[in-house]
Formats: sequence, C-alpha cells, structure tokens
Amino acid sequence: MSRIGKKPVSFPKEVKVAVENNLLKVEGPKGKLSQALPMGISLEIKDGNILVKRAAESKQDKANHGTIRSLVANMVKGVTEGYGKDLEIQGVGFRAQAQGNLLTMLLGFTHPVNFQIPADVTITTPKPTLIKVQGVDKCRVGEVAANIRKVFIAEPYKGKGIRYVGEFVRRKQGKTVTK
Repeated sequence: MSRIGKKPVSFPKEVKVAVENNLLKVEGPKGKLSQALPMGISLEIKDGNILVKRAAESKQDKANHGTIRSLVANMVKGVTEGYGKDLEIQGVGFRAQAQGNLLTMLLGFTHPVNFQIPADVTITTPKPTLIKVQGVDKCRVGEVAANIRKVFIAEPYKGKGIRYVGEFVRRKQGKTVTK
C-alpha cells in the first residue's frame, strides 16, 4: 500500500469538505477548490480526517492513490493558508508594477511587457524588483509564476532577468582576449 496514500489528511473545523459524484469540493476561509476523483479511488470523511481508499491493486490505482492524497492535502492547505511564490528582477532599469488586473514589466525591451493577471491569482509588487504571486491553488500559483519568469529568464553572463527568490543562476565567463 502507498505510504503517502495511507496517511489521513486532517482538516480544521472552518474547512468544509464534501464528495458528490466523484468530485471533491473543499471550501475554507481563503476560497473554494474542487478536484475530480479518478475511477478506483474513493474518499472517506470522518472525525476531521480524510482517508483516501483504492478499490483494486492495479498499477494505475496504486499510482493514483498517493497522488490524490497529495492533491487533497494541498487543497486543504490552500484554502486555509494559501500558497505563494516570490520572483525577483535583476538588471539596471528593470522593474515591474501591478495595477488592477495587469502586471507591467520593463525588462530592457523596446516596449513594456504586459502580463494579464488571472482571476484566481493575486499578484503584488511591494518593491519594483519583487513580484509576489499568491493564491489558493498550488498548481495554478506555480504555473503563473513560471509564465512570468518565462518572459525573461535570468541569463548566465550578466545575471539579468527574472528569477525565483533564492534561485542560483550559474554564471559563465565571457569572452577573453588572447595575447
């Protein structure tokens, strides 16, 4: 049996959990999330815990068992605490500003880059060189942060570009003059 799948997911009292027609719905103070359950996987809710059960011992059911348990745990954490990713911009004159549902970035191109902020994610810029992406869905927050980073990935020669806070960019040596 899956070691991860066996662990129960506990949830606080302010979180409401419901399963109907193979669809898990989790609602908490930060928002709502839902997840479709694959065939062969069922959930049992009792005493503030969610237990993930599988119907058979097939290879696919075993794989789904741990995956669904992790997704359920992420959903519970998302609606109670939320998730966030921080991005930093490095480069002379590089900056970003969030206004309404638009993130405007000046990254050394001939024009500013506009990024449409999705409705299910919050983006703030406390400093011009720091972008904070926050939301209740872990997967969605990571996807939006990756799409912002993809606009100008930090390059290895000068280190300019967008990177995650704490990300190490291995620097390369430039051309050298031969004597």
